Amino acid sequence: MAKTYIDTVKYLIYTNVEISGLVEKPDVVGAIFGQTEGLLGDELDLRDLQKNGRIGRIEVDLSGSDGRTSGVIKIPSSLDMVETCIIAAALETVDRVGPCEARLRITKVEDTRNLKRKVLVDRAKLLLKTLIKTEIPESKEISELVRDEVKTAEVTEYGADRLPAGPTVDRNNETVFVEGRADVINLLKNDITNVVAIGGAKVTRTIVELSKRKEVTLFLDGDRGGDIILNELAQGGVDIDFVARAPTGMEVEELTRKEMIKYLRNRVPYEQTGKGGRGAPERMRKEIPRFRQENPEDTSQPVPSREVEAARAREDERSQGRITVDRSSYTQVAPVPREQPREMQREREPPRRREEPALPPLPGEAEEKAAAAPAAPVRVDKNGLMKELNELSNTLRARFYNSGLERISEVPVRDVIKALGETSDVHAIVFDGIITQRLVDLAAKQGVKTLIGIKIGNVNKAPENIEIITKSK
Repeated sequence: MAKTYIDTVKYLIYTNVEISGLVEKPDVVGAIFGQTEGLLGDELDLRDLQKNGRIGRIEVDLSGSDGRTSGVIKIPSSLDMVETCIIAAALETVDRVGPCEARLRITKVEDTRNLKRKVLVDRAKLLLKTLIKTEIPESKEISELVRDEVKTAEVTEYGADRLPAGPTVDRNNETVFVEGRADVINLLKNDITNVVAIGGAKVTRTIVELSKRKEVTLFLDGDRGGDIILNELAQGGVDIDFVARAPTGMEVEELTRKEMIKYLRNRVPYEQTGKGGRGAPERMRKEIPRFRQENPEDTSQPVPSREVEAARAREDERSQGRITVDRSSYTQVAPVPREQPREMQREREPPRRREEPALPPLPGEAEEKAAAAPAAPVRVDKNGLMKELNELSNTLRARFYNSGLERISEVPVRDVIKALGETSDVHAIVFDGIITQRLVDLAAKQGVKTLIGIKIGNVNKAPENIEIITKSK
């Protein structure tokens, strides 16, 4: 009994069948076995192959109408590619099914493993994406994850009020005050460890005492809450030295490392903030590099330095059209009147060079100049190009001609490719060398119509718009 399924299906033979009569499926299967028996020898006999599991069950799908039958035959095969195609070709030799004429045509031999490969690749892609995204992060991501966890674990509690803080608050002379625990964590992740969270607008004893011992920078969010906290700390007796603000609408916990360092570097003295004005820190930030406090006791208004005052005075004079020049570093020179006597002008003018009379030409100089002058273009006809090739024999040189068959230039054979790429309007080339595929391609690209050489080399493809002539022709 034939096997209904084979273990490994490599190929699937699809066959269209047309029969001039009404038949059944067993008739078709019997015709296939009967008419291919002994056709391919014992090794490729369909009955033996099916018994051994090399050929699977023959599936026949028929439909009959108007006294005719048509359908599709599918034969699974575990043979190799060559043997499967031989079996497929043998099916087309079946010409009768029972008493009716039949016609079998192979439509395709499908490699079923291609479908499996496609499913395999799609599944592998999905598994890889899942693996990368969720299960196995990259080494850099692992390092960042571990580092962030370690830095987050460094959040400690400071003082009697147990405020969230970094581990180096007591070891540094400077301290950064922020609003909450999330701000502390963000600063720790970016290696700023001398930070303390004030815990809102409430002023605690720990904050007041710490501000008297440390240089305090208050780092606030860029919202209305930051203004309120600044006023509350100022009224609560907190000694604030500098104020830094996040951009408007952003919080400290949202800042990146670069932004955080930037705004901390642009901090302003507390005296220049106007005690809590929202725009004051940003407005006064630009004035820090230009001003300094001359009188430490007077902090109501920044006092310009002497250099700044002098610079401003010079700017005022320039704006009013008065420019003051420090003449102490200049040597005095007697003024020169605008209109000078003609005698003085003659003395100050440089002497004119006396023109020498032209010398007569030397003997033979005229002939040399005539030889050096460019020669008139040499015009030849198409038949004369072969004479040009004879003249160039054993010279290893090449000549270019334009559309009027006038000689444009003459170059060594080794420079033909380079010269052709730099020269336009070349109609013909005659050269004492071998015509190569590279030269033919470049000549066709440059619009050359005629190539004449000693002989032709390995030219596999010659363009139709170019004529190649050799000396042997």
